[in-house]
Amino acid sequence: MPFLPIADNNPLRLIPFQAVTVGLIAINVLVWLWQSQLGEESLWRLWLGFGVIPAVLGGEVAMPAELYQVPAWATLVTSLFLHSSFWHLGGNMLFLWVFGDNVEDATGHLKFLALYLANGVAGGLATCALDPGSTTPGIGASGAIAGVLGAYLMLHPRRRMLVLIMRVLPLRLHVGFVLGFWILYQIGGAFLVNGEPENDVAWWAHVGGFLAGMLLIVPLRHRDVPLFDREIESKE
Repeated sequence: MPFLPIADNNPLRLIPFQAVTVGLIAINVLVWLWQSQLGEESLWRLWLGFGVIPAVLGGEVAMPAELYQVPAWATLVTSLFLHSSFWHLGGNMLFLWVFGDNVEDATGHLKFLALYLANGVAGGLATCALDPGSTTPGIGASGAIAGVLGAYLMLHPRRRMLVLIMRVLPLRLHVGFVLGFWILYQIGGAFLVNGEPENDVAWWAHVGGFLAGMLLIVPLRHRDVPLFDREIESKE
């Protein structure tokens, strides 16, 4: 992804503080700090027990008793709080920090949490539906956060945000362009790279979560919050 979002100029209007966004970041960081203390074998067992394994969720493969931690359906949620590396965690939390506050502002705290988890479940189900035989555990919050991006795009496509081009050059671009490019990049990866042995990106989880966020923000947003930056139109 050539664009790295850094910040937007979009103040909160309905809530004083993005408590759920910050809380989710804190939980993910704490889990990462804990799992970083585990040995390689224990870490792999953790991922197998709490990550989404499409073949297990679909019933094609049974989880060995010694690895069983939670029901297969529950891994659609537990997997959202595990990350494979510091950079995996850091990238996800940066996107959540930049985009989560305004989506939480539009929905309120509890609805934002529901939206976040629903996005993650949708992303996990998309991966399972399109790669049902996979026995590789899927972990990470990226499906849930992709849904936050989808919701943000529906709410604020005309806002400008600061991004780093190729992680070096700062530039202000329209959110619609940045997130539109992002989802096209994910779709391209899903069709062109997904299934390659060296691929470790859950492309379909990103696509599924993004679409879920776009759909769910419509009923979950506060009734006074318009879509597509219509309040900007009214002032022009």
